Amino acid sequence: MTTPPAGPEPDGTGNGTGNGTGNGPGARRADGPGGRPGNGPLHGLRVLELAAIGPAPFACMMFADLGADVVRVDRADGRRSFTDWHRELDRGRRTVALDLKDPSGVADLLRLMDGADVLVEGFRPGVAERLGIGPDVCRERNPGLVYARMTGWGQDGPLADTPGHDINYLALTGALYAIGEAGGPPVPPVNLLGDFGGGAMFLVTGVLAALHERRSSGLGQVVDAAIVDGVNTLLAMATGMADAGHWRHERGANLLDGGAPYYTCYVCADGGHVAVGALEERFYGALLAGLGIGPDRLPDRADPANWPALRREFAGRFLLHDRDTWARLFDGTEACVTPVLRIDEAPAHPHQRARGGGPAAPAPRFSRTPALRRRSTWAPAVLRAPARTWGEQPDLSAGAVGTSAGRSAPDQGSGDG
Repeated sequence: MTTPPAGPEPDGTGNGTGNGTGNGPGARRADGPGGRPGNGPLHGLRVLELAAIGPAPFACMMFADLGADVVRVDRADGRRSFTDWHRELDRGRRTVALDLKDPSGVADLLRLMDGADVLVEGFRPGVAERLGIGPDVCRERNPGLVYARMTGWGQDGPLADTPGHDINYLALTGALYAIGEAGGPPVPPVNLLGDFGGGAMFLVTGVLAALHERRSSGLGQVVDAAIVDGVNTLLAMATGMADAGHWRHERGANLLDGGAPYYTCYVCADGGHVAVGALEERFYGALLAGLGIGPDRLPDRADPANWPALRREFAGRFLLHDRDTWARLFDGTEACVTPVLRIDEAPAHPHQRARGGGPAAPAPRFSRTPALRRRSTWAPAVLRAPARTWGEQPDLSAGAVGTSAGRSAPDQGSGDG
């Protein structure tokens, strides 16, 4: 999701991780207590985020959830692609609108950057430099700054300046080719694998590693996080399997891609699905017991030539009951059978409820410095004066912040989500 489909933004940031804004220009209160960072493990870390879409805001959501003080710099013109999609990703921020085409806006940004530990940007290569906020300029002013760059293709290479989205990056790495049913086309895995797995999480890892190194050197550095690089790394096990001769390049023909009849999904009587992950022998035995099948009736599962017959047998059994009935029948067993839940169903599952799970629950969890669980509120507001330094940015009290209609922004408070 790193490229708006309608072409370049006015500032030339058309690869979609480019500069953007929320529902309007200006500042919003954070969703945490009093608009202040919490006591998570990153408490005290100051992150300056140049508003973008997809992986960069996801990474900054992680920083905010873990207690960092994140200030997002939005576009002064109020433009941002896919705004509504980012309501969860944008939680926990303070925001300020700056015009980075105006020298005064750039000056304000650089003053903010002087007090930051981390700067995250998602422009196309060269855009930050043209705006006068590239890593050389920023790190000359603040040598300890970790300057994190999020792109799809990376900062160099033949495709560096080419627009792209999650599906394009996955296609070039080989990951997309491997995903899909036997005999069918490749299937994009939403945008979880590229944007968030190969992109955002590697950016977070890179930033934390650079901060750790800074403890000994005293110096920051540039982190080049590219989705193609991250996905290549995520493919390490599949590459190893291929090198060992244990991976067939046909889709749906391998142990972990849905090819194995004991590691795949089955349709149930109501049209719902269950996921089966009975890899180990004892789990496979529990699967057969739950399905009412004697193991002596079946051919050897270790031989892929027998997989079509096993799949037909299992598929016929799962059609006998609806999804939730199978979930109850396998509950408490070792069969590794779970219902395939919709996104709107998942938070209500008893296990999810017991852990307070769902998109609003920060992860991972910590014993001494818990991450904040923050509501995702959506109340755009406008700063009455530009930010000058980190300490002054921004005064988000009701008296200092007004909505576009000139009224005070409501206190969004805190909450448990």
